[in-house]
Amino acid sequence: MPVFEYRGLNEAGKTLTGLRDADSPKTLRTNLRREGIFLTEVLGEKGQAEQANGASKRVNLMALTERITAEDISILTRQLAVLIGAGVTLIEALTALIDQVEKEKLKRILSDVKQRVNEGSSLADAMAAHPKAFTGLFINMIRAGESSGALDVVLVRLADFTEASAKLRQKVTGAMTYPAIMVLMSLVILIILFTFVVPKVTKIFEDAKVTLPITTRMLIFTSNLTRDYWYVFLVLIGMGVYGFFRWRASEAGRKKWDRFTLKAPVFGNMLRMLSIARFARTLSTLLKSGVPLLSSMDIVKNIVSNSVLTKVIEDARESIREGESIATPLKRSGEFPPLVYHMISIGERSGQLEEMLVNVASAYETQVDVRIGALTSLLEPVLIVVMGGVVAFIVFSILMPILQLNTVIH
Repeated sequence: MPVFEYRGLNEAGKTLTGLRDADSPKTLRTNLRREGIFLTEVLGEKGQAEQANGASKRVNLMALTERITAEDISILTRQLAVLIGAGVTLIEALTALIDQVEKEKLKRILSDVKQRVNEGSSLADAMAAHPKAFTGLFINMIRAGESSGALDVVLVRLADFTEASAKLRQKVTGAMTYPAIMVLMSLVILIILFTFVVPKVTKIFEDAKVTLPITTRMLIFTSNLTRDYWYVFLVLIGMGVYGFFRWRASEAGRKKWDRFTLKAPVFGNMLRMLSIARFARTLSTLLKSGVPLLSSMDIVKNIVSNSVLTKVIEDARESIREGESIATPLKRSGEFPPLVYHMISIGERSGQLEEMLVNVASAYETQVDVRIGALTSLLEPVLIVVMGGVVAFIVFSILMPILQLNTVIH
């Protein structure tokens, strides 16, 4: 039976290493779990060094390549909330999460968080050591929950917020996936037509002593260009994409692009509503969890990805520091619709700011949902019509000279 060298954590959070015989790493994990040891890494199999190194590399590679998604964090948060709400201690709750998490990378992160908590750190500080997994919003809400003694309540709110954000992101991505696939397939079909089909068909016109229609000459020119200089197009497209992303990465480029996206027809208004919905829901969740207003504004500006709106939120934060309300600087910026700052103003006066922010977020999320549905329904027939027009142009350009040839022959 193979002998494995392992590293793990006991129930007290202490790191342990040792040797143990088992049929496989999976059996080793099961045996150690019965003894209260939670396996974090299989270091090697003694007596079969090469096999052990390969297994270790596979485990490490898996941990490196795995991506922790918003859905993973949402599920983890919900489970932690249920355990804490049921009166389970934090260490026991983290132990249970480590035991049932499947992703190796997330398992290692939770093991480290548990060890830090066991050594005296707060949960927020322990999670702050892993910024790629836990955002500033997440950490600040956890810190507020620990300070107020209502960690389970904050975790529930955080789970609701994470799930809502993930669903909205999935909805937008899903709506854009179908049109993107349609455009890509159309491009592939056109390239095949211009590269292989059209040249073979137009060969019959080479010896014909007739003047070809302009549409046919355009078709032949485009076909020859695509067939003979396709690599030039690839290079130009690659250079263009690289240049665009480099320009957008600069501060000036990002500002110009973000301003353009907010004013772009069809998509601009939808992107603005999406950013405002994210701003309102995030700010509401933070304030409900006990995070101070100025700290909440600091966090929210990092949630909103558009630099134009980020600058508005930064200016609003400074105005709030100087004693102004939230609604006034938002109104002054001209970037937030009247509905937003009027509802925020009413919420500030009535003491129901969090509820008003939730209403704003819900209203704009509903509008985004409706517009995405309408846009998706509109894009499909538009793409079909455009593709049909291109095919009709190709057919017309080929048939016209054939008809002319028949006329000459007769």
